[in-house]
Amino acid sequence: MIVDCAVYRDGRRTRGPKDFSDALAEARAAEGFVWVGLHEPSEREFGLVAEEFALHPLAVEDALKAHQRPKLEVYDDSLFVVLKPVLYEPRSDAVSTGEIMIFLGDAFVVTVRHGESDGLATVRHRLEQEPEMLGQGPTSVLYAIADSTVDHYLDVAAELQADLEELEAEVFSPGGGRSRHTASRIYDFKRQITEFRRATGPLGLPMARLSGTGAGVFSPAVPFVDDRARPFFRDVSDHLTRVNESVEGLDRLVSDILSAHLAQTSVQQNDDMRKISAWAAMAAVPTMIAGIYGMNFDHMPELHWTWSYPAVIVLMALLELLLYRLFKRRDWL
Repeated sequence: MIVDCAVYRDGRRTRGPKDFSDALAEARAAEGFVWVGLHEPSEREFGLVAEEFALHPLAVEDALKAHQRPKLEVYDDSLFVVLKPVLYEPRSDAVSTGEIMIFLGDAFVVTVRHGESDGLATVRHRLEQEPEMLGQGPTSVLYAIADSTVDHYLDVAAELQADLEELEAEVFSPGGGRSRHTASRIYDFKRQITEFRRATGPLGLPMARLSGTGAGVFSPAVPFVDDRARPFFRDVSDHLTRVNESVEGLDRLVSDILSAHLAQTSVQQNDDMRKISAWAAMAAVPTMIAGIYGMNFDHMPELHWTWSYPAVIVLMALLELLLYRLFKRRDWL
């Protein structure tokens, strides 16, 4: 559905007409721009917008189907940018991603949002409080959305870092790694990091192009983006680099924690097997003696002696005590 539609002139919101073509004509006449925001539009709804703003069919198809990687594509009449905002759920410690598609033209911005991520109302409201920035045209909207998305990445990375520290403390606590759910928790956490990386990793190249560092310092300008905005996009790119480095560090740490947990499990299994073997050895001694004296022979040493039974019992007890002390000294029990 269409969430909002407004015409901005000199950095201030004006009362634009309801018809998109009239709004675009008014924006161009006033050297302003129109910003149309949509949330999971139907094919019919978005078809009207695409027709009025002459959006490229391939980009329109991507915007309707969603499930796109972060990217930047240049068409004849517009610029198409895909961002993947990340939502962190503290109760379940789960990471989910949405999608924001941005169509940028000479005098218009069309944003299409998918998923349960935070809406763009906060970004729009913040921009409307800064008319000087909003007066820079559609580029200011692209920058504000990218900046908000990447800044939220930093918050999510901090939350994941805190969760990883808790998981690490659990794994390395005395007896903590013995839980049958520990391995599944580590695996689930690794999946969350992978989901996070899918949103942050591919965004590096688009941000580099927008900041003018995609092919070196003298990389060509991106159409429909004001060259004066390059320093701002470089700032976003720097923040994104920090996020990607943090994600790489989290991924390495969780892999190390998983390896440590598997090593702990292996050591614990060896200890258990050693203890079982020790108890089995202790059980084997009286079984062997009882088995010998249980044989049906007439002539056996001390078979008819009165004190044979208590003597054998005492012998068994002494041997068991000797074995117990030996195994205990070697930490087998």
